Amino acid sequence: MSVVIGVLVHARHQEVFRQAASTVSGVTLRWAVCGEPAHAGDRLRELLTSPGVNGLLIGPRSYEAVRGQVPEELPVAVTRPSSLELALAVARMRNDYPEHRRASIDTFDHHVIQEVATTLGVRHSALPYATDQPIAEIVAHHRAALRNGGVVITPRLEVAEALRAEAPVVDTDLLAASVRAELQDLLLRVRAGQAEDRRFAAGVFQVRDGEDVERARAGLREILLQDPQLAGSWVENRGKRGLVLFAHKALLEGATAGWQVVPGLQQAESSMDVRIAAGFGLGVSVRAGIALAERAAVRAEAEPHSCGFVIQDSGVIIGPIGGAGRRTEFAYRDHSAELERMAREVGLSPTTLSRLVSLERELRGRAVSPSELATLLGITDPSGRRLIRKLGTAELVTSEGSAQPTRRGRPTRLYRLRVGEALGQSGTALD
Repeated sequence: MSVVIGVLVHARHQEVFRQAASTVSGVTLRWAVCGEPAHAGDRLRELLTSPGVNGLLIGPRSYEAVRGQVPEELPVAVTRPSSLELALAVARMRNDYPEHRRASIDTFDHHVIQEVATTLGVRHSALPYATDQPIAEIVAHHRAALRNGGVVITPRLEVAEALRAEAPVVDTDLLAASVRAELQDLLLRVRAGQAEDRRFAAGVFQVRDGEDVERARAGLREILLQDPQLAGSWVENRGKRGLVLFAHKALLEGATAGWQVVPGLQQAESSMDVRIAAGFGLGVSVRAGIALAERAAVRAEAEPHSCGFVIQDSGVIIGPIGGAGRRTEFAYRDHSAELERMAREVGLSPTTLSRLVSLERELRGRAVSPSELATLLGITDPSGRRLIRKLGTAELVTSEGSAQPTRRGRPTRLYRLRVGEALGQSGTALD
């Protein structure tokens, strides 16, 4: 099934975006082209009124203009110039202006500038990308940095035009390869989200006490069957005091308000005066989902009050959750509104950011390599490197030097996580 991606792009970059998408299969693009960032809001609304848009690919300046209008649940990829663009710009600088050894660079992400400048041995001053950065401020930075000579490297057309008469300028532009990489990453996230929603989920409900547990089970079954949010699920008896519920993950996640409420729990307690233990399991098969749900129900039965737990096959455990909307205590961290917002901007899932917050607490400020981060998260080394790049773009890691794990090979860079710090969470608050 084709994924539908909305593309909000400046007219200047339209051809690059089309070239990038020409070799990507399994995607349908809906275009919205604007001449100025001020028009981006109107173009975005046109995109969102068309049905079936699964994700949004957008440039940084357009995103600054519309970020408050992008639906929270819509996956977004923001294209920015990458290491490849900057490395090519440095090569042009050395070819066109060999007498200059210093560069003044703007708009590239901080980790991109550090990586390229260190690798290629470029003396430089930098003004990394920041939201709502005035053109006049960028021009002033270059003028101050170039008092002793040098070359301006900028992806901003307005900056290049303002300084071209005063200093050598190398203007850069987005390459199709960089846009394609962001598009492919966005497609993977959309498809992963779609597959996640279609994963199998099971719920196990156990009547813990009461004079007539079979009658209480029948009453609980009727409560669940009458719940409109569970209309697409299947409920069966399981033993004398239990029920099992089958559904897709998306349905059950909605019925539990994002794993914060156990359906029917409060009504069963108040109408039948019994305690209920509920367990939800998310697995790749019916058997796996039921097994995880049973483990979660056993954990809920160990609590003194009616509650539920959720166990996913990824190892995430959520609970205890009650019947009145009480805030969930996540094993890694609760998905606060701030964390959800940050996840959308960075292009990661809230669960991944939650795990990073927990890992940051455990590391206590210790820097790790991309490979070690991958090991700690249970992902591949390439995924670990991609994750570091995303976190670096969002300034959620800081470079802390390098290490030489073996006598042979290049040193590996070390990074310190700053996700919890960016969320304004102290180590105490995470416990």
